[in-house]
Amino acid sequence: MLKITVNNNQVLEIENSGSDLVVNGKSIQINAQKIDAKNYHILHDNRSYSVELVGEDDDKNMQIKVNGNVYSVAVKDQFDLLLKQLGLEDLATKKIKNVNAPMPGLVLGVSVTVGQEIKKGDNLLVLEAMKMENILKSPSDGKIAKININVGDKVEKNAVLIEFE
Repeated sequence: MLKITVNNNQVLEIENSGSDLVVNGKSIQINAQKIDAKNYHILHDNRSYSVELVGEDDDKNMQIKVNGNVYSVAVKDQFDLLLKQLGLEDLATKKIKNVNAPMPGLVLGVSVTVGQEIKKGDNLLVLEAMKMENILKSPSDGKIAKININVGDKVEKNAVLIEFE
């Protein structure tokens, strides 16, 4: 599922259901043709739409032009929505000191070492929870000060896994 906010006010919930799209609970059919990397031609209800990706940033915000009108669009996917549900959606905007376990689980791998410089989005560790492997990524740039876990450790929710300088 995707949650899309248009011009900071209109919210659309979009799901893919076979050949149809479900938008805010209503099934619609569209015919989308990709012209190039940034341009599409879309037919919906016998109307033609020319769509161009004008700009985008790393936070899934973009500007699209539809038939000459520019719209600001913010996209949240299922992972963004899960982070929000867990209360972790704003970690990227804060200077953090620790990475805590978002859920109880088993540490399957650690991808960093003490003293290592990391960038936002770098893989830190793999945590298995409910038979799913979850890769925990760095929420910001920083340097690893301490690693409090080892491969094979069982951790509880909110346990401090990695500390930053």
